[in-house]
Amino acid sequence: MFEINYYLCIRFLQFNGFKVIMSRICQLTGKSVMVGHHVSHSNVKTKRRFSPNLVTKKFFIPEDNSYITLKISTAALRTINKKGISACLKDAREKGFLK
Repeated sequence: MFEINYYLCIRFLQFNGFKVIMSRICQLTGKSVMVGHHVSHSNVKTKRRFSPNLVTKKFFIPEDNSYITLKISTAALRTINKKGISACLKDAREKGFLK
């Protein structure tokens, strides 16, 4: 019936004072936030989060003659430089990280 435009929904929520938290997950490799400890000099451990180094990048896909914008880790960026964007997208779709 009606198609939901997620971008407009997020903008509406932000405009009305809600904080929208996007997930920190690489769309090609599935890397996500890890949990660990800060360890002080006296060996006191407190919780912390290790977030992946994510960048938003726009890629040109020559087969479709179109662009795609992905939020990927810098390790995935190196993999794209090595294997190519088409092969990486194919692998991510097989693993279920990308639709």
